[in-house]
Amino acid sequence: MEPATTIRSTIEDYIRKQGYTLQYFADISGVNAGTLSAIIKGTRPIAMAQLDLITQGMNLEEGYFYETYGAECFVESAPHWRRLEPFLQRCAELDKLDCIQRVIQQVTDDRSYISELFEMAEGMLERGQQQAARMLYECVAECEKYQHSERLALCQYRIFTLSLGQNQHDNLRAAVHFEPYINRLDEERQLDAIRELANTYNGLCHWDKVYQLADELLERVKCLEQFKSKKREVEINRISKHPLFTYKFYAYLLMATVWGERKEYKKALEYTSLYANIVIENSTSEDQLFIKRFNEWAEVNTYLYKLMMGDYDSLYSYLDFIEENENETLLGLVKVMEAANIYQLNVDKVLKRFELFIHMLANDHDYQSSYTTQIKDDRYTKFWAELAFYQFSKDRYHEGFRDLLTCLSYALKINDDSTIIYCVSLFEEHRVQAPKSIKSQYKSIIKEVYNRYEKKSNVGIDAV
Repeated sequence: MEPATTIRSTIEDYIRKQGYTLQYFADISGVNAGTLSAIIKGTRPIAMAQLDLITQGMNLEEGYFYETYGAECFVESAPHWRRLEPFLQRCAELDKLDCIQRVIQQVTDDRSYISELFEMAEGMLERGQQQAARMLYECVAECEKYQHSERLALCQYRIFTLSLGQNQHDNLRAAVHFEPYINRLDEERQLDAIRELANTYNGLCHWDKVYQLADELLERVKCLEQFKSKKREVEINRISKHPLFTYKFYAYLLMATVWGERKEYKKALEYTSLYANIVIENSTSEDQLFIKRFNEWAEVNTYLYKLMMGDYDSLYSYLDFIEENENETLLGLVKVMEAANIYQLNVDKVLKRFELFIHMLANDHDYQSSYTTQIKDDRYTKFWAELAFYQFSKDRYHEGFRDLLTCLSYALKINDDSTIIYCVSLFEEHRVQAPKSIKSQYKSIIKEVYNRYEKKSNVGIDAV
């Protein structure tokens, strides 16, 4: 059995085959000849910086030796942090995630560098190396899973936020898994965790859960406010992402949202008034930015809830606001279409007014928005569902089926079961009017639905 090829033997073979002298290769690689000689002889370990220089000198792609280096230095022998740290960082920079995964599995067994791995993950997160950071957080969490430490809770918090995406099933799973760890976080960080958890359930339309978390957020921020006022503390070296007062008013906004979704619009208006016209003594420039934002939310939501109560006089004020504030345009159009379908309004002029935005939306659902991906995705599917219903109500079947298929395709992409069911039922209601080309597209999507959910039969497909 031939011995495995090592990095040292590969370098030595390369120099010999190229006909280089050791000094010549040292010159072109930038590694000292004495150091290079010791590396080849095996009397000196290879540092990461030297490995990168040698790789470049051999005209190989960056990270070419990383997999072998990881095996030689950290799997087949005991890892040393002085060498492990730069290796993991370079792997993160070059997106060599498989190399990271193999090495940290060995580190998990050792458990010598858990604190260092956690700090490294925090640094990676700040630099935007999210996938690599998540691997390290998961490693630390696995090592400390039987502990009740704040570090374990913080790891689970980071994993939760990094897990959120477009798949609704995955988002729900991540939220349920993370929730038990909230109480172990620092009191200020709990505010951010509860807020993000509430936003996740908001995107999933779990309104009872959103209200429960909003109420919990309100109670915790009130306790913190009392504590800080007694201690006369100011927000220096604050841990929470935002000023303390914002969490209280965000809780009111969430509660108003839930009442609005429950169609209790008077209640929604009551809670909306609680975050309007905020006054903060000795407010900072940051405070003023948030106060302005809450005032804008209060203004647009007041128009919204009045519109949903049948106050049509507020419609054009609402449209002016959402047209000027692009971040609110999608939600605004969702609600306008919802009101149109409830009260049988003709909003063709509204659709004409926002024609460019709707066209952009149809071709790029990943438009820029400050809302979370989960909330944005929910609004995206709701808009096309409401628009399709509206088009059918006006006997515009071509437009209705087109918008319905847009909605169904995206709902399938994000695993939005309730919207998929709604789209299928709406299609079946109007199926007779569907042209053959539309039926063919629909049949293809429905087959994908059945395949996705591993149905054993294709009942209903052949009837299309």
